[in-house]
Amino acid sequence: MGYNLQPKSSAIGILELLPTDVGDFPFMLNRNPICSRIGLLAAAASLLAAAPALAQTETLYKLDTKCSIKGGEPQACVVEAVNEGNATLYRHIMGKNVETIRVTDSPVRMSIWVDSTKTWKNLDSAAARFSTNTICFNGRDLCVINPNYLNSVKEDRPDATAGRDLIKVQFGADGRIDLTCYDDGCKGVGK
Repeated sequence: MGYNLQPKSSAIGILELLPTDVGDFPFMLNRNPICSRIGLLAAAASLLAAAPALAQTETLYKLDTKCSIKGGEPQACVVEAVNEGNATLYRHIMGKNVETIRVTDSPVRMSIWVDSTKTWKNLDSAAARFSTNTICFNGRDLCVINPNYLNSVKEDRPDATAGRDLIKVQFGADGRIDLTCYDDGCKGVGK
């Protein structure tokens, strides 16, 4: 008993129907091979241009601000927020140094790009202080003044953020939120 694993409408079956001998088609006998190649390239380019991109990116904003690394002195940096697929990337550009935080939804996860291994590493924690427009990741490993992001948090969760100054989030090993605390409720959390 034989099994035919090839679907009836396969591309291979369609390719078998194409002519292999130019002599079968008199109009192709005197064709210019350069024009044919250019025509094929143009057709291929138009197909690629019409196809949807696999990972579309959209820049949300760029912000000139201050950042600090490992608790160091704040320095000039640019925050570039970009939607990429199902995530938002926050690139913190300080001269030649770039620190990228990725935020995904459903469930919320935050990770940092580790350039030496070319992988994303889940964050342990994140904290936001509304009074200073400051966000810090993994303690004080990376801190940034970013009122754009914090204003969007306030708009998305007005009831949860009303009258609040400090919000901390602890992440589990899988990158999902294990704990969220506010203001005095955060005393001792993450120490």
